[in-house]
Amino acid sequence: MSNKVTEFFKNAFEDMKESTKAQHEVDKANFAAAKAESKAQWEEAKAMSNPAKRKEMMQAERDKQIEEANKRIEEANKRIDATK
Repeated sequence: MSNKVTEFFKNAFEDMKESTKAQHEVDKANFAAAKAESKAQWEEAKAMSNPAKRKEMMQAERDKQIEEANKRIEEANKRIDATK
């Protein structure tokens, strides 16, 4: 019986060790992602201080919104045509 208990604890501690290593990798990846996102936000904020770059970024956002609106119009027209 003692051998089974010893084996159980040995396996349990090995599982915890593996789980800890895996969680550490997840934490490292999440930290790296947060760091990259923070840098991206900083660079975007810095770019917004340049009037030409700000104008370019704002135009790109407007173009994206127009494209999305046009897709929605197209889908709505298809639905209308399907009912006829």
